[in-house]
Amino acid sequence: MQQPKSFPFDIRDVEERENEELCKYFSGVNGKCNIQVGPKKYLLLSDYKNEAESIYNMPLRPDDIFIVTYPRSGTTWTQAIVWLLAYDLDFSTANKTPLEERSVFLEFPMLMHKVLLDKLKKVHAGKEEKLKALDLVSVPGTVQVAAMPSPRIIKTHLPMSLLPPSLPDSCKVVYVARDPRDVAVSFYHLTSEFQSFKFNGDFKSFWSLFVKDLVYWSPFFDHLKEAWEMRHHPNMMFLFYEELSQNLSATVKRIADFLDKEYTAEQLDDLCTHIKFDNFKNNPSVKMNIVNLRELGIMAPKGEFIRKGKSGGWRDYFDADMSREAEDWIAKNLQHTDLRFPTV
Repeated sequence: MQQPKSFPFDIRDVEERENEELCKYFSGVNGKCNIQVGPKKYLLLSDYKNEAESIYNMPLRPDDIFIVTYPRSGTTWTQAIVWLLAYDLDFSTANKTPLEERSVFLEFPMLMHKVLLDKLKKVHAGKEEKLKALDLVSVPGTVQVAAMPSPRIIKTHLPMSLLPPSLPDSCKVVYVARDPRDVAVSFYHLTSEFQSFKFNGDFKSFWSLFVKDLVYWSPFFDHLKEAWEMRHHPNMMFLFYEELSQNLSATVKRIADFLDKEYTAEQLDDLCTHIKFDNFKNNPSVKMNIVNLRELGIMAPKGEFIRKGKSGGWRDYFDADMSREAEDWIAKNLQHTDLRFPTV
């Protein structure tokens, strides 16, 4: 049996001044929960420390498929597409089984940090079913993944450098990127409604943190660039969310080809109808996830996990100064790379 590798990156507390800024806005997070990992200072919650080495060393299977994204980049949509393609378009199972049961979110237990878990257990004291559900969502991601049947569809927002170093040599990886302005808008709404974070500022404040890499799983551009550099590997598929939203049928066919799955044009048309954004948002298995999060108190009672799916919607949130700042920030971060976001 291969010896586990030591986790190669340092994990440290966020510096005091930055931590104060984080705690000012993310009221769901105790100040001691914020950590930064490695030379790129990926911002994560401290429970990640419990799993960092296990994730880095997790045993892989040759038919595993990882879906890797920075948050709010079309992850859930891609999960649903990839699962159906990998499981021979089994719409029946897809409709009745919550997506997060079929495709585990590797570091979700990190979001169930002690501050939140203690609070929710008090809220649900005496409600055995709810307490059991809270225990289940707190099970380490590597334990959940080890119990999954093959082929395993594994979702993560961790960057490639924090995942097993044999990726993508050992199995396939689908990486999805999205215009950071749309990402920021979507992430702002999610962190405002997700009790793990409870962001309590306006969008302008969120954007200010976003460009300073003080939003969880940031820095955004390092996350993308790590995957972009691997894009020519035969086991790596680098997708843009905008490709899915603008040309779903062609993009789904590309994903099927990448996964070595053959379907007729009619079958792919049926899949595209099933997975068309409005249909997907209202799909029972997706709604089950949202209802479960709300009932457990992990998400605000009226919170939406799947929003509009719109590309270019950032224009409704950015004033002229923010738009100029965003253009400069994007240009600066892309100047030494040929990575470019599709125009919408």
